[in-house]
Amino acid sequence: MPIRVLVIDDSAVMRKLLTEFINSQPDLEVVGAAPDAPTAREMIKTVNPDVLTLDVAMPKMDGLEFLERLMRLRPMPVVMVSSYTEAGSDTTLKALELGAVEFIGKPRVEPGHSLDDYAQELAEKIRAAKGARLRKPPAAAQPVPSVPRGVTTNKIIFVGASTGGTEALKHFLLGMPADCPPILVVQHMPETFTASFAKRLDSLCAPRVIESKGNEKVEAGTVYIAPGHSHLQVRKTASGLVTELLQTPPVNRHRPAVDVLFHSAAQLVGRNALGVILTGMGKDGAQGLLAMHQAGARTYGQDEASCVVYGMPREAAQIGAVDEVVSLDEMSRRVLAGLGR
Repeated sequence: MPIRVLVIDDSAVMRKLLTEFINSQPDLEVVGAAPDAPTAREMIKTVNPDVLTLDVAMPKMDGLEFLERLMRLRPMPVVMVSSYTEAGSDTTLKALELGAVEFIGKPRVEPGHSLDDYAQELAEKIRAAKGARLRKPPAAAQPVPSVPRGVTTNKIIFVGASTGGTEALKHFLLGMPADCPPILVVQHMPETFTASFAKRLDSLCAPRVIESKGNEKVEAGTVYIAPGHSHLQVRKTASGLVTELLQTPPVNRHRPAVDVLFHSAAQLVGRNALGVILTGMGKDGAQGLLAMHQAGARTYGQDEASCVVYGMPREAAQIGAVDEVVSLDEMSRRVLAGLGR
């Protein structure tokens, strides 16, 4: 049976466009389209959808208020549809905190943004949402006071995530002390969203969190988030490692791609790297984590029970890339313990 989708958007044009995109996929079916939250609430009762697409900004009741009530009264998979603005990004991050599974920007008609590609991406996110685990967020990790004594200080932590990753990364980084080793992160996100994401994490976490601009010295106590338009990797210079951004083609259909970051870690950091692969759809990062493992790095994969979508960590574990399978609640503690190995 097709996945049943309810589209919620105050724009008639957007409802029509999203409906056409979704119905173009043989395994997806739009069972209703609502212009506002009260209408959507009634339609949910009558059409019983599997997945909702939800506009962030709507009249009568905004998307966040509707989502909060939905998750409290009738939890179900939700894909947020957001504008490519800082305000839209901030609201989307709040929606993910409230329990939305995925998000996508609104379709754009401009060079480099094919509507066919958008339709495929939307379909993938709806499929991921349908298979996602809906759960209450884990208890906040307690930051440890410092890096465990007696460990080497030249370690670097590399992290990759996709679907469900914004909340997983937040939880992981809340368990990191201010003096943690450098942490480089790829989270599959469009540009504009990554800047808001970094700012949000920086306000919550003990280490400094920035969106990488490239050519930054890789320093302890700093988390570098890959921007939504570029691959992130490390590069060796006479004065040490620096971040490097690449505009090369997508890898595994993603830019930034986790594999690009992890392969650079394997080549340039070797046994002084620690690799972490968190919740996400697809296979990105698995081969890169295997390369890190083969280069002597300690590697960690999130366990199935705590993943929103057990895709990337599953693939990594199946090919032998993961040394330890760890729950999200334990991940920061286990990685810090691994610094002394």
